[in-house]
Amino acid sequence: MNFVVVALLAAVATAAPQYGDSPERYSYSDEVPILRDERVQEPDGRFTVDVETGNDITLSQSGSPAGPDGSVVKSGQYSYTAPDGTPVVVKYVADANGYQPESDLLPVAPEFPHPIPQFVLDQIAFAEEERRNQRSEPSTRYSSP
Repeated sequence: MNFVVVALLAAVATAAPQYGDSPERYSYSDEVPILRDERVQEPDGRFTVDVETGNDITLSQSGSPAGPDGSVVKSGQYSYTAPDGTPVVVKYVADANGYQPESDLLPVAPEFPHPIPQFVLDQIAFAEEERRNQRSEPSTRYSSP
């Protein structure tokens, strides 16, 4: 009986998938060369980064510790080609107001003030009327519905 249990455990361990550094798991069909990788770090904390790859991915950014409490303020842009062939360009600023990207491909909220539908204005007016008519003291009596 012990032999059967050991044999089953050995069979399961042998059949289990191996998650090592197998080339099939992390392989890519093409290697992409780095055409340009320029990085400059100034003694005062300012920096610039420019990277370009062989498959037309680019990154260009610069920054400095100019924000409040010495936080880093960055600006730059990156670009690549989407799988459907669309060129993507994103320009951004990251500062005390957060990350602020700009791109033709990003969704845009409607302009404000946008038109408010009449039924919404009617509901707001009704709520204001209800507030005006409300007694200052809450009622202790309940009426049947």
